[in-house]
Amino acid sequence: MSRLELERFGGVAVVWIDPDGAALPTLDAGLLARFGELLNEIEGDPGVLAAVVASRAPRAFAAGADIRAFLEFEGPEPVRSAILEGHALLARLEASRTPVVAAVHGACMGGGLELALACRAIVASDHPSTRFALPEVRLGLMPGLGGTQRLPDRVGLAPALDLAMTGRTVYARPARRMGLVDLTVPRESLLDAAMRVARGLAEGGWRRPSPRRSPLERLQDAGLARPLVWRTAGRKAAEAGRHYPAVPRILQAMRRGVEGGRQAGLAAEAAAFSELLFTPEARALIHLFFAQNAARKNPFLERAEAEPVATVAVIGAGLMGAGIAQVSAENGLNVLLKDRELALAAQGKGRVHRGLSRRVGKGITAFERDRALERIALVDDDAALASADLTIEAVLEDVDLKRQVLRSVEAVTGPRHVFASNTSAIPIARLAEAAERPEAVLGMHYFSPVPRMALLEVIVTDATADWAAATAVEVGLRQGKTVITVGDGPGFYTTRVLSRFMAEVLACLHEGAGITDLDAALTGAGFPLGPFALLDELGIDVGAKIHNVMAELFAARGLPDDDLLARLVAAGYRGRKAGKGFYRYRNGKRTAEVDPNVYAVAGLGARRSLPGAELQERLLLAMVDEAVRCLDEGILRTPVDGDVGAVHGFAFPPFLGGPFFYADRLGAGELVTRLRALEQRHGARFAPAEGLVRRAESGERFHPEAAG
Repeated sequence: MSRLELERFGGVAVVWIDPDGAALPTLDAGLLARFGELLNEIEGDPGVLAAVVASRAPRAFAAGADIRAFLEFEGPEPVRSAILEGHALLARLEASRTPVVAAVHGACMGGGLELALACRAIVASDHPSTRFALPEVRLGLMPGLGGTQRLPDRVGLAPALDLAMTGRTVYARPARRMGLVDLTVPRESLLDAAMRVARGLAEGGWRRPSPRRSPLERLQDAGLARPLVWRTAGRKAAEAGRHYPAVPRILQAMRRGVEGGRQAGLAAEAAAFSELLFTPEARALIHLFFAQNAARKNPFLERAEAEPVATVAVIGAGLMGAGIAQVSAENGLNVLLKDRELALAAQGKGRVHRGLSRRVGKGITAFERDRALERIALVDDDAALASADLTIEAVLEDVDLKRQVLRSVEAVTGPRHVFASNTSAIPIARLAEAAERPEAVLGMHYFSPVPRMALLEVIVTDATADWAAATAVEVGLRQGKTVITVGDGPGFYTTRVLSRFMAEVLACLHEGAGITDLDAALTGAGFPLGPFALLDELGIDVGAKIHNVMAELFAARGLPDDDLLARLVAAGYRGRKAGKGFYRYRNGKRTAEVDPNVYAVAGLGARRSLPGAELQERLLLAMVDEAVRCLDEGILRTPVDGDVGAVHGFAFPPFLGGPFFYADRLGAGELVTRLRALEQRHGARFAPAEGLVRRAESGERFHPEAAG
């Protein structure tokens, strides 16, 4: 629980937000009540001219509200009452005779930003870690402490709608340019600068700078171009609102405030927040939020100690290897980067430089970029790998090549050296057959592009020692990854479920469904890309290799071997990287036009229309059933891992909460009924997983703690 402390510096009082041991301070009802008490004390002290709100947390001003506290409410009305109390407190802060200034360093999110918006001025550190956002929409919610009303006053209507409806992050300097922040200063000067501004406000010697506005923005603020803003935002809200109902409610509350006044807007905000909290979409997204937090803990530390890792060797400096090197180096690990030639390793380091340079000012400084690059050493012989504590190979998906790399590394390293393969489908046990120390061999499956993709699958075999698994998970966490641990087998978890999905896609294609129909069915269900657009991005050749690895597993369940992808690859269809895939490409960009020759090359005949709802059900339930099979077989440790892995690994729609949360929401009995119907129409591949049948009979849930 965060707490507040009051300290006086002459005529300026400083209210410190103390996270009390937590990484990020949160705003809860107790803290807000205490804030009201301190505001009374400040206003009642004639010796206090002004005040500053600052945080003792090293990385955050305030991260928002305590979500768990909201989940304890049983209905919308108590939530609305609590929101209105918060509104009243921030209205007092905003109108206080004693001007209050927010001194912001680090993350200023959600309720923390709403607190800052109620202050008379916002002074921020210019450090790249200082950032602002109203991310409630990503939890299926909306700002609830006046953010929809005060943000337009600060930054203008169109930027406010964009920030609130997307939840996107703004860093300190862009925030100053748009008027969200009044002053940026070096971190070391933050408190002094905020106190000077507070004193200047009290004495009348300081005024908020007027942000620059374009002519169009001035017209919008004046109301002349406002109808255009509402129409544009309305189209976006209507599209997003199919799966994220918070988006149109944000627009509604902001419009109510702009057109009907502050009190009308606040009332709309309170009503909308309290209703959204009980929607299935919000419950699914909140479930994922806590599931992702759980994935930041190392489950193996209860059974074994992780080996200390200072240096990581990365073998293979292509796109994946360079990405692994980047997330390692920027998080303080030394990296030995090796490829078959030193020039290739140098090209990989060049990729790291370009990747880090794009982040300068957005989380890191130029100095931090250069320090990270200094941690990457290029090596050209195996002997140099002896100083590494853990090796990650990222070479081609070839069993013999990976075994050769494994043997070379074992020859120069000690018994507690961990060897990890970055493979998306090859069983780790097959690689470990070549190992002298199979207990130290495991998989670390990263997702491309590594710096942007959050998930890491750590794959353990029956022979993998707990200390080795603990070490790998610890390295993944240091790299900033959301880590799930899975058992060994073809495709592990994410690739296996995605492969079952793709096999069903190809079955639909053989039945006559069109490429665009299948893609539209999936995007209509909430996936960011349809299956064929995804294959083009992934690489049709990569998809064909994975399909070959998974063919034996799925053949046993009635899915015949399908060489469609292999035929396309043989004809030069490899996707976007080749400019030739299921879709046509212009200047390296995918168009909406299907390649007219692709059906003939794939050996497919005339197309027929299949109902989109039927396609959605087949593809979605194939994923859910396969995920449950992974849990039944011990590939997954927990349903929580399954939900996190699905959302971050193969883009399962977040508003459904992951396959296991979705199964609970639909009900195991209903799922079994639907799968049995599909089994009758399409064959044994839709026979429901044993875990589903058992839960249908018992009424057991995958996530009993998330009931309701």
